[in-house]
Amino acid sequence: MLNSVVRNSELLLCNTCMDARGITDENIVEGAKCSTMKELAERASAADKVLVF
Repeated sequence: MLNSVVRNSELLLCNTCMDARGITDENIVEGAKCSTMKELAERASAADKVLVF
């Protein structure tokens, strides 16, 4: 399901949330990017639309 999102937009993942759940870069969908809370907040503030899963 997320593959279509990655093809058409940018998929950023919360590094803190990934660490808390033991998720590594090897476990995420290709094209997704591990991000910092600062970057996520900046991008969310500047975006027209934000999807949260």
